Amino acid sequence: MLITLASGATVVLSSFLLFLVQPILAKQILPWFGGSSAVWTVSMVFFQCALLAGYLYAHWLQARPPHMQRVVHLALLAAALLTLPIVPDAVYKPAGEADAARGILALLVVTVGLPYMSLAATSPLLQRWLSQAVAPAQQPRVYRLFAWSNAGSLAALLAYPFLVEPWFDSGVQSRAWSVAYGVFALACAGVAWRATGAALPAGAGAATLGQAVQAAEPVPGLGRHAVWTLLAMLPSALLLAVTTHMTQNVASIPFLWIVPLALYLLSFMLVFEGRGGRGWYLGPVARRLWLLPTLAVTVAMAWALSASNGVLHIQYAIPLFASGLFLVCMVCHGEMAALRPAPQHLTRFYLCMALGGAVGGLGVGLVAPRVLTAYWELPGLLLAVTLVGLLAGWRAGLGRWSLRALPLAAALAAVGGVAWYGMEYVRALHQGSIASARNTYGMLRVTQAGSGEDEVRRLLHGTIMHGEQYTAEDRRRLPTSYYGETSGIGRLLAFKGEAGPLRVGSVGLGTGTLLSYARSGDDYVVYELDAQVVEAARRWFRYIADAPTAPQLRLGDARLSLERELAEGRPGGYDVIAVDAFSSDSIPVHLLTREALGVYLAHLKPDGLVAFHISNRYLDLSPVVAQLAQAHGLVAWQVDDSPVEDHLSFTSWVLVGRSIPDRLQEAGWLLAPTPGAPLWTDQYNNLFKTLKF
Repeated sequence: MLITLASGATVVLSSFLLFLVQPILAKQILPWFGGSSAVWTVSMVFFQCALLAGYLYAHWLQARPPHMQRVVHLALLAAALLTLPIVPDAVYKPAGEADAARGILALLVVTVGLPYMSLAATSPLLQRWLSQAVAPAQQPRVYRLFAWSNAGSLAALLAYPFLVEPWFDSGVQSRAWSVAYGVFALACAGVAWRATGAALPAGAGAATLGQAVQAAEPVPGLGRHAVWTLLAMLPSALLLAVTTHMTQNVASIPFLWIVPLALYLLSFMLVFEGRGGRGWYLGPVARRLWLLPTLAVTVAMAWALSASNGVLHIQYAIPLFASGLFLVCMVCHGEMAALRPAPQHLTRFYLCMALGGAVGGLGVGLVAPRVLTAYWELPGLLLAVTLVGLLAGWRAGLGRWSLRALPLAAALAAVGGVAWYGMEYVRALHQGSIASARNTYGMLRVTQAGSGEDEVRRLLHGTIMHGEQYTAEDRRRLPTSYYGETSGIGRLLAFKGEAGPLRVGSVGLGTGTLLSYARSGDDYVVYELDAQVVEAARRWFRYIADAPTAPQLRLGDARLSLERELAEGRPGGYDVIAVDAFSSDSIPVHLLTREALGVYLAHLKPDGLVAFHISNRYLDLSPVVAQLAQAHGLVAWQVDDSPVEDHLSFTSWVLVGRSIPDRLQEAGWLLAPTPGAPLWTDQYNNLFKTLKF
């Protein structure tokens, strides 16, 4: 009894730390890699592969003699302790065109690789040890420890956005986690010593009888292994695909990372918990009850993707995609639980589960951005899920055309519906497109519309237009989209330009529309994270080529580039710095902190101004900028513009400086800081509070 309680407590603690470290580290390195949703996606790939490594280690270790298991596992725990604390080393900050995915993976391997692997191995290893120490009748209940482990993981994910992130800065989070890992290592060492010591005698009672019963269970065949792997792969891949969809089109914030992952874990907890470890899914009736709404929501998700190119307001998009992910996970994980083996083979079962998770993560996180030109994986996964639903419907309906065969009919209809909406999604993405490309940072599309003098070419990042240009020779120098002459940035450049040539820094390139304001003698420096954006702007648009003086294009994260220039004694001396670095509708947080504004100010002339573009469907950023201005003793002035011309868009800019000229004040209003609102810093920021629900 004592070893059961100790094992359960250790498993819960290990799982809590296993999933708490994910948002802790991902948020810390987010500013180093452009603040995009790709940081979480690639981080998840690492965590899934590290989980696979931990499960592989557990599967290998449990087959070794007990004394060897004890020595090896204690050595692993000791080695992991030597790598603490888990503070990312600044040497891994990327420079220029460095591959972001490789940088993230290398950083995480060095920072948390061994501790994470040891945590990942805990649940299957302790379950295996426990199965050897209990009576045969109790062995099926060993799988309940897996439900407990997922409960610990779920608790960690829920604790982060509500208890950890709002109250503790990132440095405190890393140090506190490291201390907690030390406590876990001591507890795990104690359980390992006792469990492997208890397994040494080959004589007594329960353990010997249990092993005899287990010996009668044949090793599962390759087909069973393949089914386990497939059923684990689909929810894992869908988890990353749904998270990418929500974070790229809303914001890359821990809350939106955590919600899908929490639902993913909740499904594991439900299907493996229950009397005798049977869970909430097993049984023909239960399967039908889960399958029917899953098929309906899957079709609804496919429809949402095809409607307006996937642009659905967050108050509908988040519940729809989150609930769809949860239901899919329940069906796939439930079918997997129904096929689980005897505890003798549980490490093999968990290994297939981890392998499927890693394959799904690698496919969506690393392979898809390199081989696909658009987000085809999400509609493709929805179709694959409905095909699995078709098989599940056949099993639940027993293949007979009666009321019991309703799940089968529903699955057939769902396959047709998802396929139809998937084709509509593909058609919508290709409509008007003349080029598309994709990499770690997202998807770019170049489209063309209109004819004659009104023909325009547009650059879209995700679902948001990032600039357009007339193709007609006499109109292609016109400023368009968010950069009209009556916009905040247009008024600012016109006013500043009256005093002579300007030196302008631009954080974000887009199509290069800002260069339409460049005059002979002006000096424009553009900081751009994504090399594919630069390539698209040069190839498909003429703003760069038509600029009177060739702009300087500096590739890499703007914040890191500006900091390096200051460290090298090369301040920019800019009259204006324009900050417009959205990724779809998501904005990199590290460009809107107190420290970031300090960097901008260090590059400005004494009378220079910073212009923040804050137009956004989902985020209200004006209070954030107001707080930043107040922290530096500056003035913030918001200028909104609603032009009537077709080639211009509604836009909102905030101008920040030591003072705002009277002529610029006429077009906007003073932004007063919100009393009691928190100041965003590199150590603390919370985008969740800016969401417009």
